[in-house]
Amino acid sequence: MEDGKTKRAAGVLLHPTSLPGRFGIGEFGSEALEFVRFLEKGGQKIWQVLPLGPAGGGDSPYSAVSAFAGNQLLVSTEKLVEEGLLDPDLQEHPRGPVDYPTVTEIKMGRLREAYRRAKPGDDFDEFRERHAHWLDDYALYAALKKRFDGAPWNRWETGLRERKPEALARARRELAEEIRFHEYVQYRFFRDWEAIKREAGASGVEIVGDLPIFVSHDSADVWANQRLFQLDERGEPTIVAGVPPDYFSETGQLWGNPLYDWARMREEGYRWWVERIRMSLTLYDSVRIDHFRGFEAYWEVPADEETAAGGRWVKGPGREIFDALAAELGELPIIAEDLGEITAEVEELRDSLNLPGMKVLQFAFSDPENPHLPHNYGYAGGNWIVYTGTHDNDTTAGWWAAAAPEERSFARGYLGKEYVTVRGLIRLAYSSTAARAITPMQDLLGLGTEARMNRPGAAEGNWRWRLEETELTDELAGSLSDLARTYGR
Repeated sequence: MEDGKTKRAAGVLLHPTSLPGRFGIGEFGSEALEFVRFLEKGGQKIWQVLPLGPAGGGDSPYSAVSAFAGNQLLVSTEKLVEEGLLDPDLQEHPRGPVDYPTVTEIKMGRLREAYRRAKPGDDFDEFRERHAHWLDDYALYAALKKRFDGAPWNRWETGLRERKPEALARARRELAEEIRFHEYVQYRFFRDWEAIKREAGASGVEIVGDLPIFVSHDSADVWANQRLFQLDERGEPTIVAGVPPDYFSETGQLWGNPLYDWARMREEGYRWWVERIRMSLTLYDSVRIDHFRGFEAYWEVPADEETAAGGRWVKGPGREIFDALAAELGELPIIAEDLGEITAEVEELRDSLNLPGMKVLQFAFSDPENPHLPHNYGYAGGNWIVYTGTHDNDTTAGWWAAAAPEERSFARGYLGKEYVTVRGLIRLAYSSTAARAITPMQDLLGLGTEARMNRPGAAEGNWRWRLEETELTDELAGSLSDLARTYGR
């Protein structure tokens, strides 16, 4: 990240699904543009989002069914109405958390109606041609998922599972209209997001994206690139990804993602990763790689294990993959998510690439040597980006309510007991030497555990929180602007 050691900035972490709006989920319409205007008024230079791909199991943006495609639920309903592709008297949804089954059913029906009415022109054809390297496989995968009632790809008929040319050709003929529908939805997604990103850029707001290091087994990526993953002859993973026991779980986290065949990826010049990062850098100005430490070493778990505790560390590709990426793409505006069990080797890889790392204040209050405490960031702040919390943490108010007595005692001594509030911790982040300070929207509003975005290890009930329209006030923007100006952000 260019000038990461000197450029001071502040921003907000908010996934677009959490935006307010009339149709049950945040979309790339007026609500997103209004949020950009709020950031600009608040002196905020960063909007950090979670992955924008089509969510898979548990509605998680981190288990997308494609590493390249966009989430169809984010397509702007407003714009479809404005263009005459939907009737203007659409039923609105109740305000409140996202009800994914209901929203998905209604939204997909509306997208199909808009597609039936649409008359795509040359720009649609140009989009299809420009993105063919991933769109062809993704649209066919999505059409086949519908044909097989949602069954994972390795439960499809043999010819399609093994991608026999004649089976694929037949499916493309038989499902041509359904394939074109999914191509059209992607065209709408990218067109809508590009408009938001342009507005953000014009307002001086950088978009920071999020890229999970691993991909879902039941995804277009694994189906189309089986040779690049460690699978058996039936297409099942032989080993899967996770993390060892940590702050979030006593038995670790068993993610279940198939692991890459790094030797094969190396033989192919890391081409799949080059295209993945290239796509990410069209969506975002910079990108946070979730679980960066997996490039140095990753936690490998036999696929038949019930928890992650029985795994082991295995060496990853290290710097070699980043050199291959830089050779193709030039400077890499990447943020390293370096939380969890971080070794000297991981730090050496991060620092040799001059990548910003993360500090989280909720992890800080244990002892004076804790690296998340601001006095340990160094005089220049290095490349650090400090957060009050992340999408995996409780809100700061919720964290404080449940904090251990020793954490409370240390925090009171560090901040002064009268300053141990959510606002006090936000001020601590802004006043630190870290180059960037990012605050989840829930913390800016002082919300409790009820507003938590994700509980790691919980399969259901996550990713549902949404803003109320009345919460993006001029008063809040003004206080953020004052804070940013006071601390040179």
